[in-house]
Amino acid sequence: MNKIELKFSAIIENEPFVRTAISAFILPLNPTLDELSEVKTIISEAVSNAIIHGYNYDSSKDVYLKAKITENLLEVTIQDYGVGIENIEQALKSSFTTRPDQEHAGMGFTIMKTFSDKFDVRSQKDIGTRVTITKIFKKHYQEVQ
Repeated sequence: MNKIELKFSAIIENEPFVRTAISAFILPLNPTLDELSEVKTIISEAVSNAIIHGYNYDSSKDVYLKAKITENLLEVTIQDYGVGIENIEQALKSSFTTRPDQEHAGMGFTIMKTFSDKFDVRSQKDIGTRVTITKIFKKHYQEVQ
């Protein structure tokens, strides 16, 4: 097992850094370009949600990420201690958003769920939100003939 933890300021400029850090972290799994792209998209969506929706761009707050690799399985948890989600069932519906002024509003959870092998979101109003995703990487090797 390998694991990392990151704590970073809730500023949108940190999203590319976190996406790149996770990309580097999963390289030993020898991901395909599609797998790598999917993980980067999941991370982008989760981090952006924490910053935009959880903290409303409050740069004095922190976002927390934990990731671990066990064999060919990646588990990532992204946590904020922001406003929380009052109705998770509603929030998981495609196109639901609390920020209709944002581009691609309402698709974040749908995208994360689509690209994950397992997806879980836990939230409490005024306490925060925790998103956990699991991604299984296929074993990539060439058969010797």
